[in-house]
Amino acid sequence: MDNYDVVVVGSGSGGQTAAYTLCEYGLKVAVVENSPTPGGICALAGCQAKKYFYEATETVARSRHLGGKGIVRPAQADWAAVLAQKNAFTEPIPAGARKGLEGVGIDFIDGTAVFRNPETLTAGNRELTARFFILATGARPMPLPFAGADLLTTSTAFLARDHLPPRVVFVGGGFISFEFAHFTARLGPAEATTILEVAPRPLGPFDSEMVELLVAASQAEGIDIHTGVNIAAVEKKGAGWVVRTDGGDYAADLVVHGAGRVAAIDDLDLEAGEVAYTRQGITVDAEMRTSNPRVFAVGDCAATLQLARVADYEGYVAAKNILAAVEGGAGARIDHRTVPTVLFTYPQYAMVGATEDALRSDGVRYYTNSDKRIGWPTYKRVGLEHAAFKVMVDEDSRILGAHVISDNASGLINLFKQAMIDGRTADRLFWDNVMSPYPSRESDIIYMLKPFFEDDLLEGL
Repeated sequence: MDNYDVVVVGSGSGGQTAAYTLCEYGLKVAVVENSPTPGGICALAGCQAKKYFYEATETVARSRHLGGKGIVRPAQADWAAVLAQKNAFTEPIPAGARKGLEGVGIDFIDGTAVFRNPETLTAGNRELTARFFILATGARPMPLPFAGADLLTTSTAFLARDHLPPRVVFVGGGFISFEFAHFTARLGPAEATTILEVAPRPLGPFDSEMVELLVAASQAEGIDIHTGVNIAAVEKKGAGWVVRTDGGDYAADLVVHGAGRVAAIDDLDLEAGEVAYTRQGITVDAEMRTSNPRVFAVGDCAATLQLARVADYEGYVAAKNILAAVEGGAGARIDHRTVPTVLFTYPQYAMVGATEDALRSDGVRYYTNSDKRIGWPTYKRVGLEHAAFKVMVDEDSRILGAHVISDNASGLINLFKQAMIDGRTADRLFWDNVMSPYPSRESDIIYMLKPFFEDDLLEGL
């Protein structure tokens, strides 16, 4: 039997963050991994890998939007060349992840972790005990309830394809489908790019009005989006596929699973470990502790938000709470309410805080400022016709939620995120950004905020 201070299950972003942190403080740490390609979905087939395709997509889209504005010939994409660049980044990761962990003295154990009791798990032919465990097993594609679901291409396989065919159907109207559909519309032959969503609208967690605007921007790029679609089956037909629905059939050369991911926890035998879980993942508190006080869960396997930076933060929180238990001192907690989310479509859609739908449903009193198809010079000069924003504040002028559709939504939303963390009011955020480099997307934030306090403009000076 092998004994450790901490056993981390999973070598993705959150697991590595926790393992390295705890090792730095002198704890004896092991990492268990059952994948032949350690390193995690973000680096290998998620947030890092997809950015290679996004950067090319943005360049092609921007050059098309600048047609007639000085750009004579729009950029042309070479999917295979983008893939080669992505592969050059991802291929060294598995060996590098293992070498990096072992290089600092962390034991790397191949095998599937299974709880035997609340204090012990097995991995391969080894039995491991520890003072604490951190579960960071990630997520897997959501099972789909129709015949032929096994024929769909996963998001991982999509980003490994050597070419894109003309007709691509995405099953599910979540962020994977929207991002990949925008890649397909700009980087492939794109005769038909289609998203099929079973719900009344796509992108359920996002603000409904802003989603309508993103749908319009997507449709303008040739992406067909259908909602309320009940898929009966996916079948092979000749060299391609057919997606059969209650409302008709869709022919495709490729059908992609974009219906979301679920926590990868089936192999752990959480009942034996006395770890509670739901369909959303492992149940955790703000300290990332599970129902078993010696077990923490971070990243996509926890019932929180499936984002890489959230996994990192949760890894730090879990590590700090373990160190507090071992060595004394203060622990840590996480507040997921200020986590920004970005769709890397073009234009991007970013949000932080509440949606207007949620504020209305909860009966929260709020004030809002919004605009769509913004005609500000920063967007007119790049031909971006679907820029939009929505900001909501409470009675004390503190940010409740912010939503931005822009070619730099990821940068803009970070300003609102930090204001929410710091408790800054809309007028304070305005004055903090009056002297932003001008003219820029960042300098435009003052136009989003000024109406909230225009009658008392100088009081914030």
